[in-house]
Amino acid sequence: MLQVAYIRENKETVLKGLAKRNLKNADELVEKTITADEERRSIQTQLDSILAESNKISKDIGQLFKSGERQKAEILKQKTVQLKEQSKILTENLQNKANELQELLYLIPNIPNEIVPAGSSEEDNLTVFEEGKVPVLYQGALPHWELAKKYDIIDFELGNKITGAGFPVYKGKGAKLQRALINYFLDKNSEAGYNEVQVPHLVNEASGIGTGQLPDKEGQMYHDAQDNLYLIPTAEVPVTNIFRDVILKEDEFPILKTAYTPCFRREAGSYGAHVRGLNRLHQFDKVEIVRVEHPTKSYEALDSMVNHVKEILRELNLPYRILRLCGGDIGFTSALTYDFEVFSTAQDRWLEISSVSNFETFQANRLKLRFKNSDGKTELAHTLNGSSLALPRVMAGLLENCQTPEGIKIPEVLVKYCGFEIIN
Repeated sequence: MLQVAYIRENKETVLKGLAKRNLKNADELVEKTITADEERRSIQTQLDSILAESNKISKDIGQLFKSGERQKAEILKQKTVQLKEQSKILTENLQNKANELQELLYLIPNIPNEIVPAGSSEEDNLTVFEEGKVPVLYQGALPHWELAKKYDIIDFELGNKITGAGFPVYKGKGAKLQRALINYFLDKNSEAGYNEVQVPHLVNEASGIGTGQLPDKEGQMYHDAQDNLYLIPTAEVPVTNIFRDVILKEDEFPILKTAYTPCFRREAGSYGAHVRGLNRLHQFDKVEIVRVEHPTKSYEALDSMVNHVKEILRELNLPYRILRLCGGDIGFTSALTYDFEVFSTAQDRWLEISSVSNFETFQANRLKLRFKNSDGKTELAHTLNGSSLALPRVMAGLLENCQTPEGIKIPEVLVKYCGFEIIN
């Protein structure tokens, strides 16, 4: 969430940034926000004046009673009754206006970093890096959903029976490969200095608001209405909320966390061949990395996260590319995002497998995540997160790119984790 003072004092900069996002009602939204803030501050000034007057009169009443001027004191007491009534009305108005302002601020996305390219959709994203050789597959190579059926390692129909579409069942070597990937990712993250945590898979409303998933503008979160809890769409939500309402010491930076969780997304409106098999699921496994950084170090940290994911993909020997997302495709809370995509040779298309983002102070402002600087003043921290990695499309890429006529060869780095060299 942007700070209202920043919006008020940097209106043109904010509008320029929102224009990069192609936010159609940006002018109206910013004007409403500034107006609501002015009205809130005006009400606050009136309330402060009345409270100050009421406090002064209360002291005067005490002095009048002491001096025996009871009649004058009674007249002033009547005045305080009027002031209390006005104060009550103003307090209610102030709360209503503060709530209105808060709701408006929830609607304003983060301002993109200046290096975010202009654009309206994923077609305008900028490829900044590409590495790895796309394998030449044998005649008759199959997409991963056919390989899953051939080797009986993932059962989409069984998942559909148990729950519905988008909830696959991993079997035999498929389940072991899934577990191997999770352990490998966690080990790599731990070796890089990330502290592993296990977190709840449901979060409360305050946590969803803190990281920007709520208000859920696209209806993608699963919600338990009875307890008002939400199934997490990513470990980013519970892990980052560890630091909600926390004031850190400057020497505590950097803070690095990693977590494995299942993730749950409704993926409403997702249809067609491009979502077949593991390409898009309602439940999937993911290993996440989260960082809390000093504002002067967050972009250095972002580069470090990007290089970390690069190293993992090199070890898996998967061809990949990195995209800098354009203003029209970047997430609501992000200032700068790099997407990693693996090339699926059997599908002849790129599959997104990771997003690495810097949110600057946007989440921290919602979370009230602050630190004391060297001058003793309180500042907002910067938060970052990345997939390291999301499993379904990594699994799809491995199955398709590593297939041979004899079976699916397991990357060398994973053999010690899964205990076999080939799926056949």
